[in-house]
Amino acid sequence: MSAKNLQEVLDRAGNTVELLRNSQLGAYIYPVVPSEFTNWRREVTAWRESAVLFDQTHHMVNLFISGPDSLRLLSDTGINSLAKFPVNSAKQFVPVSPEGGVIGDGILFREGDEEFTFVGRAPVANWLTYHAEQGYNVDLRLDQRSPSRPYGKLVTRDLWRFQIQGPRAWEVIEKVNGGPVEQVKFFRMGYLNVAGHQVRTLRHGMAGAPGLELWGPYDTYDQIRDTILEAGQEFGLEPAGARAYSCNTLESGWIPSPLPAIYTSEELRAYREWLGATSYEATNALAGSFVSDRIEDYYLNPWELGYGSFVKFDHDFIGRDALAAITPETQRHKVTLAWNAEDVATLLASPVNPDGPGYQFFDLPNANYGSSNFDSVLDADGNQIGLSLFTGYSANERTALSLATVNPDVPLGAEVQVVWGEPNGGSRKTTVQPHEQFAARAIVSPTPYSAMARETYQPGWRTAVSG
Repeated sequence: MSAKNLQEVLDRAGNTVELLRNSQLGAYIYPVVPSEFTNWRREVTAWRESAVLFDQTHHMVNLFISGPDSLRLLSDTGINSLAKFPVNSAKQFVPVSPEGGVIGDGILFREGDEEFTFVGRAPVANWLTYHAEQGYNVDLRLDQRSPSRPYGKLVTRDLWRFQIQGPRAWEVIEKVNGGPVEQVKFFRMGYLNVAGHQVRTLRHGMAGAPGLELWGPYDTYDQIRDTILEAGQEFGLEPAGARAYSCNTLESGWIPSPLPAIYTSEELRAYREWLGATSYEATNALAGSFVSDRIEDYYLNPWELGYGSFVKFDHDFIGRDALAAITPETQRHKVTLAWNAEDVATLLASPVNPDGPGYQFFDLPNANYGSSNFDSVLDADGNQIGLSLFTGYSANERTALSLATVNPDVPLGAEVQVVWGEPNGGSRKTTVQPHEQFAARAIVSPTPYSAMARETYQPGWRTAVSG
């Protein structure tokens, strides 16, 4: 008899790390949107030089939350303070487990006194749905993400979701609107007129200029998209495909896919029994050179992911006591690792070198080969000093980058090594073929890596990649 829930899957597997390291799920896929419209390098440079249209319609879930206890549910489950959370604004929402490990994150929109929408990956939506069933007077509706491999199936969503970003984004926005548009404060919501429709917007920006996220009913998808692209032609607007999309996180510094910290706590047994046997949490693919027998060693707290400023003790929430016991100054912190060009060239040349060693394939622009990626970061003496969590290539920076969390005494400018590839020839994941490991040199650098991003991004919010 097949397992009925996550807890049964874990019990039968015996070793959670081995279960997830050998998952057949593969790498995280941005579905439905074409991989490229022109070429991914051109699309990436557009958000630095002109403007870009991101299509965020398909890869994230929408969880619609309403009812008298909506705010209480969110306050009880999030590290964020909701004491000041006005209608028509948004927050980057982060819940943690009772032990203080991050479950995930996403964008939380407040659209009315008792109306909220969470947009992000499945773990947080699952967490909120489960806790909503524990005595809260709320109504939930889930708009599930599109399938990773639709194979010609008709795909529909409740909402389409786009972003217009880049130094010429506001010119595109005002042409679409047919006149000036108020530049509301960052992470505040407004309205935009598009092809005769009034749609909701969220203000944020990148490349040193303001931009908007906008959304509306899915049946207007084609009309809205075509209108934006036509208006943007004179300003150099490029539609971004799935390959270019993930590059933005490397430049902006958001780590997309921490492992949900839900596999061990006895307090969460009922939650694991609630989660399905084919849920994200049951099939999530761990990848990388860091291997531990303890799944707890893959959990990350808010400070390690750069969310320390979100932690507010002005309210009671799940995991509060665990976080209160942490000394922030002793925790690992988020950095960007800029990979050595010669070492990257060695990895890229490996597939066409029949006489040399075979290394784990380094794909461009997104090199990740699992859903949650963990590569060991070593110092000059071979001691582990951190974890590399998301790796790829930025055409804007012309550099291979990874987002990492490192020990507090590791300074900017230090040279470290990132161990690329898995031990013992690799796991049984579909994205892995037998290979040798390779230690790539890298320089510890700021996050965000992009100078424009560092100088213009606001604390407490992130840019395009919300999932």
